[in-house]
Amino acid sequence: MAPSSKPRRRFDGFATFWGAPALIWQTAFFLVPLGLLVAMTFWAVKSYRLTPDFTARNWERMFTRDYFWTGYLYTFELAALVAVLASVIAFPAAHYLAFRASPRARRIAIFLLVTPFFTSYLVRIYSWKIILSTEGVLNVMFGWLGLGPFEMLNNAFGATIGYLTLCLPLTVMIQYFALSNIDRSLIGAAHNLGCGPLRTTVSVTIPAAKIGLILAATFAFILTFGDYVSPAYLGGGTPPTLSILIVDQTKSGNHWPRASVVAVTMVFTLITVLFAALFAAYGRPGAKK
Repeated sequence: MAPSSKPRRRFDGFATFWGAPALIWQTAFFLVPLGLLVAMTFWAVKSYRLTPDFTARNWERMFTRDYFWTGYLYTFELAALVAVLASVIAFPAAHYLAFRASPRARRIAIFLLVTPFFTSYLVRIYSWKIILSTEGVLNVMFGWLGLGPFEMLNNAFGATIGYLTLCLPLTVMIQYFALSNIDRSLIGAAHNLGCGPLRTTVSVTIPAAKIGLILAATFAFILTFGDYVSPAYLGGGTPPTLSILIVDQTKSGNHWPRASVVAVTMVFTLITVLFAALFAAYGRPGAKK
């Protein structure tokens, strides 16, 4: 009997037709710009003008400077901290919306979560400057209690508040969608077996919504890692994050190639984090569940 051969995959024209726009979009607006950005890292600046060249001096210059690695670590640590904070703060709200809130309260809450995105992010950050300044609303309230004033601007605390303003509503919504898709029979079974609310949440709810929770934290990290407004206007820019370093390099001698090195490093860091998050959420492709 002849050995069986694997069936050949047939060309699916229908799937190709509908998948082509996404492929064209990704190629035109991600792969091509990324390729140009990588190419620019090897260019040179002569007399404040960009010159096509092939030199690795830009990579050597940035990767051998302490301020670059200080900014990289500060940006990564701050983004990781905000991802954890946003996930922890968002979870009770998302849990309430998914399991406790009435349909009317749920609709109102989702409307309120979406509303901030109708307002300029820069305007919201400037509003925080008024609230967090030495003479701001919070310090005035602390003064009534005989406390303060506290320095809440031009430091990591101010930048963190700005980052949470950016990513917290989105984190709540992603977690809510993940929790609302949990099979309620699993929770009912846990209660029937004598599990209390806390144990049910830890043993059943969080594992069942693991994918959505990981993706929500990943979105928070990505948004924070690349943000410029919060660290510049609330964080004071010291130490500089990678986004601030990009601006500094373009202002310093019009050095776009060095700024491109920083940008490419950020892109590949985010790609690495994204794939790590997908692996944590879905596991290794083809692995047995």
